[in-house]
Amino acid sequence: MSQFWKPGAEKPRILDDEEGGVLFLSSSASSSGYGYVSIEKQRQRLPVYKYRTAILYLVEHHATTVIVGETGSGKTTQIPQYLKEAGWADGGRIIACTQPRRLAVQAVASRVAEEMEVKLGEEVGYTIRFEDVTDANKTRIKFLTDGVLLREMMDDPLLTKYSVIMVDEAHERSVSTDIVLGLLKKIQKCRPELRLIVASATIEAKAMAAFFQTRKRRTTKLVESTTSEESAILSVEGRGYNVEIHYVEEPVSDYLQAAVSTVQLIHNKEPYGDILVFLTGQDDIDAAVKLINEEARNGGKNSSGLFALPLYSGLSRAEQELIFSPTPRGKRKVVISTNIAETSLTLEGIVYVVDSGFSKQRFYNPISDIENLIVSPISKASARQRAGRAGRVRPGKCYRLYTEEYFLKEMSAQGIPEIQRSNLVSSVIQLKALGIDNILGFNWLAAPSPETMIRALEVLYSLGVLDDDAKLTSPIGFQVAEIPLDPMISKMILASNELGCSEEALTIAAVLSIQSIWVSGKGIQKELDEAKLRFAAAEGDHVTFLNVYKAFLQSGKSSQWCYKNYINYQSMKKVLEIREQLRRIAQRLGIALKSCGDMQAVRKAATSGYFSNACQLEAYSHNGMYKTVRTSQEVYIHPSSVLFRVNPKWIVYHSIVSTDRQYMRNVVSIDPSWLTEVAPHFYRQQAPNPFIH
Repeated sequence: MSQFWKPGAEKPRILDDEEGGVLFLSSSASSSGYGYVSIEKQRQRLPVYKYRTAILYLVEHHATTVIVGETGSGKTTQIPQYLKEAGWADGGRIIACTQPRRLAVQAVASRVAEEMEVKLGEEVGYTIRFEDVTDANKTRIKFLTDGVLLREMMDDPLLTKYSVIMVDEAHERSVSTDIVLGLLKKIQKCRPELRLIVASATIEAKAMAAFFQTRKRRTTKLVESTTSEESAILSVEGRGYNVEIHYVEEPVSDYLQAAVSTVQLIHNKEPYGDILVFLTGQDDIDAAVKLINEEARNGGKNSSGLFALPLYSGLSRAEQELIFSPTPRGKRKVVISTNIAETSLTLEGIVYVVDSGFSKQRFYNPISDIENLIVSPISKASARQRAGRAGRVRPGKCYRLYTEEYFLKEMSAQGIPEIQRSNLVSSVIQLKALGIDNILGFNWLAAPSPETMIRALEVLYSLGVLDDDAKLTSPIGFQVAEIPLDPMISKMILASNELGCSEEALTIAAVLSIQSIWVSGKGIQKELDEAKLRFAAAEGDHVTFLNVYKAFLQSGKSSQWCYKNYINYQSMKKVLEIREQLRRIAQRLGIALKSCGDMQAVRKAATSGYFSNACQLEAYSHNGMYKTVRTSQEVYIHPSSVLFRVNPKWIVYHSIVSTDRQYMRNVVSIDPSWLTEVAPHFYRQQAPNPFIH
């Protein structure tokens, strides 16, 4: 293994010059006037290239290697290739590289396949939830989300087909990343030959290395292992240019409007170069894109030549292509992004960054059992990452929409790991399915709160997934763990088997797995509400989804039909794909695929999964106020629901979002007698209403 591959003269391909990171290349990329450079030359120009031998040496001699390198240094695209060239994929073994985000998985895999001159899905492939673009016999480099790697452990607890696993963007500290790192530490004890690379842009490298440190055991064997149990740390210097930081003098009242004005100011005053704007989520981003593009279309004096594109995780492949393709001459591209562009993706041509200072983060309250997506201030580590995006191709500028005093005195140094602010129901069931029974004693990088753990165990126990000893029940617990969905949706699917409506339940589950099937956007609310009425069912949103799905099939899966009815065509295509996968899983679990057309059975199945989310309308409420049965929380039906203003007496909801009120999303009306029927262990009848045990 110590014979390292020396880069040879490969057949050159003509491509536009590119500084690394992730890039989709359109077929016209090579003629965009950036010069002609072979792929091999491009790879050698990346900052990571001069560390190639050092990386291969460390991976060979250390069980764990922590690599710290700026986004854009080339670590994500190059290290898997170096490993393959050094023989780590010989003999049918696979090199895995995980990413926290689906979009990054697809983008990186495309880029690496492009560089290796292979077809995506063969030698280089990727897997994300509900999408597997790999070949069991051919794939040697595989990109996947941390969540998918977790699910693979259910079938193969020691991940025996992998020789090296690279956990990339570890600093993002997603729930799945933290669990994967804890499990990989366990796997290494049984598989000392497995190599682990933890790669990141900004990370407490020493803390990460210490986490993987295993105590040196004195060995009396005649032949000592050449693998050190000490973790190695390598820092890859990026080749960033200087970035000038600008702050606002006074705090801004509306960061969206301030971001749009700043873009127009840059366009007016600064030389060529694309702009990257960090906003919080899809709604903000779509609004900003619309404002900038409308101003440009209407011939605004500050906006000619400007065109804005959105970047968030729900984008279609075609929309992604636009972001990564070179900017036409005489134009200036504005990419308006969530924090996905902070570290996961490298965008070429960016010279100016506008940082709103906010991102959307998940915060879960185990007492009220409500998980909120809250727009919150970012950390200093994130602010530095964002600024760094501007200094990739030449010296850049970063415009921060907050004061310097705030940055220095009030901004927190690091963000809170997701595992300490999330609902852990799905994580606990995965750990249980992997045989980790002592969850509180699991080796966490950052321990979650005991309240969140207890709440997760309570929910799984009430669903019949865990028994009195907190072990998975058979068969229900193991079946729920097998379905890659929220356990409440999985329970609904299992209940539909007995009620004879599994086809309907699979459709509802597929729709609930994506963000929304409706077209979103400002200024179309009236038309959207009218379109919803065409499909609205008095029973609620779940039955409305069935009506939409049926009509979509009857239209011949027409994109034109979707456009007319304010339905997102890409989302409906995704629903079809997810539904097909769920059908295969259901068949494997022995669920009979039946359709009954009885909406009462469908609503009962939903109640079987969501009984703990039951609510009753307050008797004299004039404003549609409900109280949750379990915790007596005040909640309201979300305006996007077809039951908004209808206000049936009893309902169950899928999730709660919190803005000025606690709003229930995806609501279905129920008969209260079903609660004691489907969950007698949870509710008992007390005239006239069910109460909790």
